[in-house]
Amino acid sequence: MNISGIVVHARPGDSAGLADTLQRMPGVDVHTVTDDGRIVITVEDTPENEPPETLMNVQNLPGVLSAAMVYNYCDE
Repeated sequence: MNISGIVVHARPGDSAGLADTLQRMPGVDVHTVTDDGRIVITVEDTPENEPPETLMNVQNLPGVLSAAMVYNYCDE
């Protein structure tokens, strides 16, 4: 099991639509969307994607200004 916490900073006008896109990604759960464009997500590893790969995919989404992994937990 591998779980990562990621903070995404998006353009404020894009955050709601971006949160919907993120929620549809395998292994991603959206926890908070703020008015100033911050989105807090967790990512679990899945057969389709591992958290580092998902982080890179998130960073490349339109409307994302930055995305940073702030927490990682790994256990068997």
